[in-house]
Amino acid sequence: MSKENNTPTEKIFGSKTRAKLLKLFFENPGKSYYVREITRVIEEQINSVRRELMNLESIGVIRNETFDNKVYYSANPKHPYFKPLVEMFSKKVDTLKDKDVRESSWDEIIRPVKKYLKGLILTNRLPGQDGIDLLIIGDDRTKKLSRWAEVVEKKQGKPLNYVILSKDDFIYRKSVRDRFVLDVLEMEITEIIDPEKIIKE
Repeated sequence: MSKENNTPTEKIFGSKTRAKLLKLFFENPGKSYYVREITRVIEEQINSVRRELMNLESIGVIRNETFDNKVYYSANPKHPYFKPLVEMFSKKVDTLKDKDVRESSWDEIIRPVKKYLKGLILTNRLPGQDGIDLLIIGDDRTKKLSRWAEVVEKKQGKPLNYVILSKDDFIYRKSVRDRFVLDVLEMEITEIIDPEKIIKE
């Protein structure tokens, strides 16, 4: 007998694991995850996760990149359904107000998340150019940085390709000359926030 207690999202997408993956990626559209991290976060078996990652990647909804010999998966911002999926899965920004990002000074813009933010790189990425617009370094366990990034994106009036790394992850990647971090540092940078001197050292 089939179970009827699936959530509406699971019924729409046909698989509990697939629904959880979509929620993970599109609730955090600028963040990337490796497979074992994903299995821990969504609490599903690794074989099921791998199968659904292949399915989602085959239709272009997610993409993968290899950093430090690990394959990281993230939402694909170039997919035509990227924005609707973000709107479907993202949480409402109820702790940050638009006025927080109206000022031209980045000191003002980062004020709501200053205690969580360990560093920030803003690049001058051109439309269609590879790379990211924002590299955010800090503790996002409470998702405050993710929600703040959504507000910044709203102010810009266009999708932003951003990635959030923990301080330890950034320092490690920089120390091993990780390709992703090096590529970001080689982009045209318009603003660096570096209160702990971990970016420029």
